[in-house]
Amino acid sequence: MSDEMGVSNKEKLVSDLKVVVSDTEELLRSTAGAAGEKAGELRERIAIRLRDAKERLADAEADLRDRTKAAARATDDFVHERPWQAIGVAAALGLALGVLIGRR
Repeated sequence: MSDEMGVSNKEKLVSDLKVVVSDTEELLRSTAGAAGEKAGELRERIAIRLRDAKERLADAEADLRDRTKAAARATDDFVHERPWQAIGVAAALGLALGVLIGRR
């Protein structure tokens, strides 16, 4: 359960970082005509950091994808090795959810 929350948080983080990267790229494009030495240096530094952030984001996304596939394989293996236990767990979860929804 804790690992599922971690995956969900990582997915949200990757999504948020993609938005930040996109907004930063747009900002760099819109200020391309700005004059001044400091503005040029700032754009260069931002471009370097943006490139690094994209690389880290790609790594995080690949790691998240690998962990998700591993979890899916583990679940598939469990269900194939212990089908009756899997059915029991699913039935218990369904019953618990039914009771919780019925109480509202």
